[in-house]
Amino acid sequence: MDPRLRGDDEVRGGIRLLAHLARAAIALTLLTVPAHAERVRDLGQFQGVRTNQLTGYGVVVGLPGTGDDNLEYLTQAMKGVSGRMGLTLPPGIAPGLKNAAAVMITADLPAFAKPGQRIDVTVSTIGKAKSLRGGALILTALYGADGQVYAMAQGNLAVGGLDASGRDGSKVTVNIPTVGRIAEGASVERAVATGFDSGEMLRWNLFEADFLTAARVRDAINTRLPNTASVEDGVTLALRLPGNPDSRASVMAAIEMIDVNPAETAARVIVNSRTGTVVINSAVRLSPAAISHGKLTVRVEENQQVVQPAPFSRGRTATEQHSNVSAEEENRSVALFRGGASLSKVVDALNMLGVTPSDLVAILEALKQAGALKAEMVII
Repeated sequence: MDPRLRGDDEVRGGIRLLAHLARAAIALTLLTVPAHAERVRDLGQFQGVRTNQLTGYGVVVGLPGTGDDNLEYLTQAMKGVSGRMGLTLPPGIAPGLKNAAAVMITADLPAFAKPGQRIDVTVSTIGKAKSLRGGALILTALYGADGQVYAMAQGNLAVGGLDASGRDGSKVTVNIPTVGRIAEGASVERAVATGFDSGEMLRWNLFEADFLTAARVRDAINTRLPNTASVEDGVTLALRLPGNPDSRASVMAAIEMIDVNPAETAARVIVNSRTGTVVINSAVRLSPAAISHGKLTVRVEENQQVVQPAPFSRGRTATEQHSNVSAEEENRSVALFRGGASLSKVVDALNMLGVTPSDLVAILEALKQAGALKAEMVII
């Protein structure tokens, strides 16, 4: 054989060997990646590091005749606003306020928000105002659950809805004109204590209680940062973190990015009785069971026939009642579930029976009563 050909064969063999090794390395890499791994930050949050809800009561002015008119609490609010401006209305005077509306203001105060920062606010009518389009919110205090003022809101509203009516009573409404939004419409006046920079322990809470998931999060954190986490209950982990805020923030950031394989969710069947929606999660399993589901239809038809008398007789034309009663039962086969049937098997068998959503609810309830459905039934 030509040595050059032998060399080419060796080169091609080496390339094939390298390709096999590369595929093997990729396969090993894929095997080492955790299946369905989720970040710690997607499974829970640090205690105290959360948003806080703020609410306030205020007045929107500048409306084109779409306000609350002589609404009592609006009149009182306007008197208070006028008083703050140095204008005192005479007693017994109830001004017409078709260009003003009483509103509720809501906002979310983010964690670590500091005085001077801006947050968005939502403004909603609480009276008979038809639209907030073109209105401006007068300076309003926003309170937290403790009754303290945490922000001050003011500004022009952006309203996505539209309302128009004619003298003949015709009316056109697009979206919701009685709710508006002010981007960065409130300034933060007070910070909320989070406990981030105090104490040796910082607690982390799961969004959903699960002892196995809590234990896996603890093990993942301790593998990365030894002797850092301990489980307190099915939701809470206690974390021993450095006292220095800079070091503590770095450790918290590292913990949030750790990958964890959460425990499989509990077997659950969700039924929406109003819409007929049925959701079955992948953890649902069935014990051995046989299902036969059919419908019996009974039809009753009433027909009236005209009966004519014989020629040259003294009889009279009359009607005769004829009734036709029939019963039909759909021929449905029996579906057999073997022990441990998975979600796909359940769906295939029910599709074979041709069940509707309402029928599916009845079948699932019957399986639950028979002890064959090992899942929690949740009716919403």
